[in-house]
Amino acid sequence: MSDSSLIINSSYDPPNRHHLYNRELRKFEINNGRRKSGYVIPSNNSNTFDDPGVFIEIPIVNKVRERVDIWRQNEYPGVTTTTKKLLRHWRDQDQRNFPFFFCQLEAIETLIWFIETGDNEKIGIQIEQQNISFERLCCKMATGSGKTVVMSMLIAWQALNKIENPRDTRFSKVFLIVTPGHTVRRRLSVLNHSDKNNYYD
Repeated sequence: MSDSSLIINSSYDPPNRHHLYNRELRKFEINNGRRKSGYVIPSNNSNTFDDPGVFIEIPIVNKVRERVDIWRQNEYPGVTTTTKKLLRHWRDQDQRNFPFFFCQLEAIETLIWFIETGDNEKIGIQIEQQNISFERLCCKMATGSGKTVVMSMLIAWQALNKIENPRDTRFSKVFLIVTPGHTVRRRLSVLNHSDKNNYYD
């Protein structure tokens, strides 16, 4: 890919370059390495039209990314046999016409890492306490990055493990999918295993 392109990484590989704004030159430059997770807020002099803002890092996301990278490189220690088979299947490019995007695989890997690995893997990873009777985890993915596919992977991972290990409370075969309206609900019909176009087949 040429450096004049806005797209500087492959969708199928871990990102290894990113755009960074140079305040002095008032232009974006390409930097090596993955962009840190974070968000931008207006700077104190945000009255100018090209204020790049102030970047606020989200340390927990960056820590989790590093741990999941190491876990992946070590071939997923600590997971069930069913999960390991699924992870190998999803990474096998001969199994499908179109391989999964890196962000899709990383999303499901991160959820699996959080649920299946031991507490020693999560030392220093502090999830904010929630005043509800169940734990909520969130995967933030961009529009068009394949969230529905990740939802189907999540359901398959949970259901197959529950069938294999019915007493393991980490897994479930009952799922509630909440949508903002009928249009999205129709789009998500592919998550129903009885749908003729379901993603599991």
